[in-house]
Amino acid sequence: MSTITESQTAQLRLLQLISPSLPVGAFTYSQGLEWAVECGWVTGEAELSDWVRSLMESSLTHLEMPLLARLFRACAANDSQALTYWSRYLVAARETFELREEERNRGRALLRLLPEIGIPVSEQIRPLLNSCQLAGFAYAAYHWKIPLRSAAEGYLWGWLENMVLAGVKIVPLGQTAGQRIIATLTAFIPGMVEKGLALGDASIGAACPAQALASSLHETQYTRIYRS
Repeated sequence: MSTITESQTAQLRLLQLISPSLPVGAFTYSQGLEWAVECGWVTGEAELSDWVRSLMESSLTHLEMPLLARLFRACAANDSQALTYWSRYLVAARETFELREEERNRGRALLRLLPEIGIPVSEQIRPLLNSCQLAGFAYAAYHWKIPLRSAAEGYLWGWLENMVLAGVKIVPLGQTAGQRIIATLTAFIPGMVEKGLALGDASIGAACPAQALASSLHETQYTRIYRS
């Protein structure tokens, strides 16, 4: 029986981190998409693809990718000050109450999970991971020796899959339509990651007014199945 290499182990651990079965509740959030469908902004495959791609090009590329890089490097340097700063920066950049609560709730869930899957969390770092799921993801990726670029590509692909599956349920669409969207948008991920990881501090940030409006109105939506 051949011995698995460190890089192969890291790749498999990344698959675990981005899996929909990871019990942090990602599948319970639509990030405003549920209201966008309710009001008629997203009615079919083309509109869902456009909605998801626009968020990938804005929030994911210009906010989450560069912040993932900074959180990953803060973990590598054991820099609690930087980890605190960029975690709070991300939460502050979330444009609605629901989006901020999602970040915090998934952060707490991931924090509870990490020790159960073999990732020790010291008392010093515990409060820093408690309110930001991206910080927990960065910490796990660093601990498992997943290269930053691979972690970023995996994170973006996992987000894409989760959003498309939400759209498939809400619109609704067939699973084949969802897979077509994922196949099309996956091709843009390497370029988005490259751009996002290269951004300087002054360029971090994204305004997503349609999502912000949809998310804020979703807070009072009469019937809904998603938490955001």
